[in-house]
Amino acid sequence: MSRTAAGGGAGAITQVAGIEVGHFSDARRPTGCTVIIAKDGAVGGVDVRGAAPGTRETDLLQPGNLVERVHAIVLAGGSAWGLEAATGAVRWLEEQGVGYDVGVGRLPLVPSAVLFDLMMGDASIRPDAQAGYLACTAASNRRPTEGNVGAGSGASVGKLFGMARAMKGGVGTASITLDGVTVGALIACNAVGDVLDANTGRILAGARTTARGLKLMDSRRAMLGGKMAAPLLAGTNTTIGVIATDAVISKAQAQRLALMGHDGLARTINPVHTQLDGDTLFTLGTGKSKKTLSLLLLGTMAAEVTARATMRAVLAAKSVSIGKLTLPSATDLAASQA
Repeated sequence: MSRTAAGGGAGAITQVAGIEVGHFSDARRPTGCTVIIAKDGAVGGVDVRGAAPGTRETDLLQPGNLVERVHAIVLAGGSAWGLEAATGAVRWLEEQGVGYDVGVGRLPLVPSAVLFDLMMGDASIRPDAQAGYLACTAASNRRPTEGNVGAGSGASVGKLFGMARAMKGGVGTASITLDGVTVGALIACNAVGDVLDANTGRILAGARTTARGLKLMDSRRAMLGGKMAAPLLAGTNTTIGVIATDAVISKAQAQRLALMGHDGLARTINPVHTQLDGDTLFTLGTGKSKKTLSLLLLGTMAAEVTARATMRAVLAAKSVSIGKLTLPSATDLAASQA
């Protein structure tokens, strides 16, 4: 069995045959949306682990429900308002003749999920239908840009002790190929918790001891040591993403891969799946490789690429200053420790 990180380095979700990615980043404030497109359709699945999700069209992905294949997933900032971005993606896909044949036309099926980035600048600016449409026009099978783009434009991490001590989150992607089958992930990381290196446990980005400093608090140890987290509004965080594979999978297997993908979040975010997050992962199975692997192996790959993409989301992020708020990046932190 051969093993490669498709495309060299960490790979990318676009290494999965049949997958395209496009970002829209709003120049007026840090927010935006990201679309993951499967024009030929893909078997879809979803698993929601956070207690405060913002989603659209997730019920149709349940294994017992009728529709097997979907045509895109939209990830967006803007909290529940950002769900409107999916409307623009539906319009663009319909114009391309992509969708489920309903007799009188083709209906694109586009599940979506949002994260909360409204504290980053003017909250009245959020992704809308035009943003989703423009993300689709930008889509390609090239390696997606990472960091402060698309759904990760306004993402932040490490907020348990207040937004002033947080750091910048973003979008990351990764992939693995085993025996001719590729599994990739794209993650928009906006976690309330810290983000860790899955291999060493070292904190890459998270809550800082002061608003002006670059010394990490270590949220887990701080809470267990008796330090109280700041009062936070539920749902003002959330990590969302898509796992894609070119393996032939069933709808039930797609759901299981989404569930197992959350293991990757658990390795890289602490705490994760809280009442303050709406952590949601989708699965897309294009079947383009015409091959199958055991669900155990596919699930292991899904968790691994999810972990790698989550790490890349903060490692690729850049610092942002808006008004009195400054969010440094993992790069800033690493430079301060050099």
